[in-house]
Amino acid sequence: MKKFLYAFLILAITILWSSCRKDFVTVPSSGQLQFSKDTVYLDTVFTNIGSSTYNLKVYNRSDDDIRIPSIQLGEGQSSRYRLNVDGVAGKVFEDVELLANDSMFVFVETTLDITDFAGGDQFLYTDAIEFDTGNNQQKVELVTLVQDAVFLYPQQFDDGTIETLLLSVDEEGNETRIEGFFLEDSELNWTNEKPYVVYGYAAVGQNQVLNIEAGARVHFHADSGLIVGNLGSLQVNGALSTTEDLENEVIFEGDRLEPGFANVPGQWGTIWLTDGSTNNNINYATIKNASVGLLTENSDDPDNPTLTLNNSKIYNSASVGLLARTGHVEANNSVIGSAGQASLYLNLGGKYTFRHCTFANYWSNSFRVAPTVLIDNFLDVGNGMEFTADLEQADFSNCIIYGNNGIELLLNQAESNSSILLEYNFKNCLIKFDDFNNRFVNDPLYNFNDTGIFEGIVLNSDPDFKNTDTGEFIIGDNSGAIGIGNTPTMPPAIQSDLLGNPRTNPSDVGAYNHTTFDDD
Repeated sequence: MKKFLYAFLILAITILWSSCRKDFVTVPSSGQLQFSKDTVYLDTVFTNIGSSTYNLKVYNRSDDDIRIPSIQLGEGQSSRYRLNVDGVAGKVFEDVELLANDSMFVFVETTLDITDFAGGDQFLYTDAIEFDTGNNQQKVELVTLVQDAVFLYPQQFDDGTIETLLLSVDEEGNETRIEGFFLEDSELNWTNEKPYVVYGYAAVGQNQVLNIEAGARVHFHADSGLIVGNLGSLQVNGALSTTEDLENEVIFEGDRLEPGFANVPGQWGTIWLTDGSTNNNINYATIKNASVGLLTENSDDPDNPTLTLNNSKIYNSASVGLLARTGHVEANNSVIGSAGQASLYLNLGGKYTFRHCTFANYWSNSFRVAPTVLIDNFLDVGNGMEFTADLEQADFSNCIIYGNNGIELLLNQAESNSSILLEYNFKNCLIKFDDFNNRFVNDPLYNFNDTGIFEGIVLNSDPDFKNTDTGEFIIGDNSGAIGIGNTPTMPPAIQSDLLGNPRTNPSDVGAYNHTTFDDD
């Protein structure tokens, strides 16, 4: 028994001693490390905004436990890059151990101020991660493009609070506010010289006009956007581009420039044309990755649209592409693409005209209940109550309404008052309406045989879009939209398609003429 206890005690001491060791026998690195990449490209960042974190994997393919004498940035402590080596932050590391046939992560990030560098609106900043020194030294290059920008943001007060905009006051005097600021007169002309980065909501005040020049780039931070207030106006003056860089378009998107964020919906709020805003014109714009691409409310002018949208694209919206609430909108040659709910929602009545527009919703990030186009004349406010307003006009001519659901057009009449107008008209349109369970067969709102409402309609014929996953809604040679249009007299806004190609008569419907796709 004593021998057994003695042997057990020796074994326990041996295990305890082994588990408490903090070192192991290593040999110096011989310059034979391998890396997951030879250059780490940290994608374009705006000045003074931190980059995403990028990673590099370092491999020891040998059968020996090794010790790397040093890992450091080439510029040492003065480098603008920051490292985290195997869980430890810093810029210079010594005697880093790596087990045989094992690997470790090195994480890299940066924050750069373009004023630290000489001249220009862009600067390519480089450094390197150096592993070891002398003949055994190995390097992985680091490359970042830093870009200057015009930054617009609310004021931060001495007490730490941030400037806000008043949105509404309820009957009890409670205010609804949002972080934001009114643009100064000197800030009402946005050029294409530098990108604009907006924090909070930038507001266009009474009797102000925000002009945005062709080729301008506007980036919104999270929970940020643009508000056009009472008697304010937005003029987006984009133009037709001739290259894939869309050099003349005005582009609204988030402020994360890394490729991984290129198609992430909901990165920013919305462009909000509030009740009382007037004469808003958007031409050749792309609005992408918002929560709601465009929100327009209430029109007091029965003769002139609150919003005229020409030759523009709205896509990848987390909620709705274009939400118009009792609005007055005229749109031509425009694409409203995928959204988490409806691409187009005409809510609580209004007055609308859409010519040669493509509404296409192939949302795949979650389950989508709403159709591509949703039209109603009421607003449900809960407790069995609803507000109502006349839908005076909703005219769609030469349009495509399609998506990956069976029913992509939904019309809803106010239940509380059937006398409220719900006036709509579809001419020469391609519509996805696959009522496979005959849910709407006896619904008078969908009498496709009534040529006074539905004239020249084609149902459920494949539009042959180029790539629905990437939002390329150009139609191909096999499209059901070819030659079904009818525009005897073409207004100037639709004499050419979105790409500037002349239309014929009979025309292809939607925003684009058909084309032959190149084989990949």
